[in-house]
Amino acid sequence: MDRRSFLKNSALGSSAVAATALAAPAYAQGNRTLTMVTSVPHGFAVFDDAAVYFAEAVTAMSDGALTIDKKAAGELVGAFEVFDAVSSGQADMYHSAEYYFGGQHPGYYYFTSVPFGATAQEFSNWYYHGGGRDLHDQLGQIFGLKTFISGSTAMQPGGWFREPINSAEDLNGLKFRMPGIGGLALGRTGVSVQNVPGGEIYQALASGAIDGAEWIGPFADERLGFQEICKHYYTAGFHEPGSALAASINLDIWEDLSPAHQAIIENASIAATHWNTAQTLSNNGAALERIRASGVSIEQFSDDVWDAFGVAAAGALDEFMDDPIYAEIRASYEVSIKSSAGWASQSDAIYVAQRERVLRG
Repeated sequence: MDRRSFLKNSALGSSAVAATALAAPAYAQGNRTLTMVTSVPHGFAVFDDAAVYFAEAVTAMSDGALTIDKKAAGELVGAFEVFDAVSSGQADMYHSAEYYFGGQHPGYYYFTSVPFGATAQEFSNWYYHGGGRDLHDQLGQIFGLKTFISGSTAMQPGGWFREPINSAEDLNGLKFRMPGIGGLALGRTGVSVQNVPGGEIYQALASGAIDGAEWIGPFADERLGFQEICKHYYTAGFHEPGSALAASINLDIWEDLSPAHQAIIENASIAATHWNTAQTLSNNGAALERIRASGVSIEQFSDDVWDAFGVAAAGALDEFMDDPIYAEIRASYEVSIKSSAGWASQSDAIYVAQRERVLRG
């Protein structure tokens, strides 16, 4: 029986009820503040917006009884150190992208995005209705974490380049910023991959430390000023077709919260994901036109570049198949995508194509 379960059989008598009451968990009472470390500076479009929305929703839903003290990257720990800080109890929570922590376990890559993987909607289908959330919990148990998807950047572009990519050969020797399995795949094409934190990308581009970078999308990228440095922007990318963000809490802290506060954190995460997806998708179009007007060339990769990405991605995804948890996560994820795509390809995809044909000629 679950240790939080209520006594179900009243016939056990008052002495059993009293014993159960004495053994019940002692949840923290009164107002409480949780310290949440994040992987980006304050004010970063889309990424930090999701963290702010989540924190404010928790406060509002708890009527101020549960608040979150959000720390930007570098204020308490570094951008890529938040996982270890929360797992060890140095901080209560983090808000980040799970693929930053693929070094702790490769299964975490799937809880942000993987090459040629799920769109934002397909990811949600898997996470909430295809077993993804349970698999996320399995990983969390290993590291003493309870994690929820809490934001989404949706489709991420191929990125910013100083020079055009006319063929797969042009990738060889480039210094390019890309994290996750996408970065591992890109490295197989001859690129020198750099995992630069978001708050340091502009300076790395400006200094020439890297030749190009991917970030989130036109709305977020414009805010960081990448168009001032790179004049070739590839709007379709292979690496992150639907990138999720996450809020994760130390498991001991989580179990010390009341069921009501646990429900608030979970539902604030769901709300943040829906809000954040709509935020980026509703702003990307206008931002892209402003980027184009600034003199940036909006481009697409050629088929031979896409083919090179495909071969490299398959090899990168296969690297971790000897880990049984990774293999289970991958299998579950791919079954869900196939199921979702079976309907979407016969409904949404056809509708959008016909809408463009009928209304725009």
